[in-house]
Amino acid sequence: MKKSIIAALCGLLTACASPDVAQYQKAEPKLDLVHYFVGKTDAWGMFQKRSGEVVKRFHVEITGKHHNGKLVLDEQFKYDDGTTQQRIWTLSKAADGSWRGTADDVKGEAVGKIAGNALNWRYTMFLPVDGKTYEVQFDDWMFLIDDKAMINRASMQKFGFELGQVTLFFKKRD
Repeated sequence: MKKSIIAALCGLLTACASPDVAQYQKAEPKLDLVHYFVGKTDAWGMFQKRSGEVVKRFHVEITGKHHNGKLVLDEQFKYDDGTTQQRIWTLSKAADGSWRGTADDVKGEAVGKIAGNALNWRYTMFLPVDGKTYEVQFDDWMFLIDDKAMINRASMQKFGFELGQVTLFFKKRD
């Protein structure tokens, strides 16, 4: 009995584990964040509850600039309910090859690792909901498809339980 309970708990813990970005090391094309995001990029996305219900859709216009070793992404969100939001990310590459990022609604630093065509970000975001602000954790994955297209899927969690997912499709402007 005890062995089956332990096996079940181990199964649950490994089911929550995220893949290691290193497994994408050989995937092409290689993702270069600066090259991809400098200039204008559009993104279209949605938030889904863990049940799969789509509760919010949005378009993002992103302007990327590279200056003094920092990549600054100015994101202008337009939501399907008519609301707007701006988020400005400041990203820099660390000596160990990882990426670090800050934004006003991110607690501390986002930490990202790139391998091949993939980037995995981990961060805690302040999320306003009905007049309250919650701290939610993101396990955020981006995959470069070609020189113009990228797909992003992020799992949003609180206390280790998934609240929902955000999916975005990026298209680099000419």
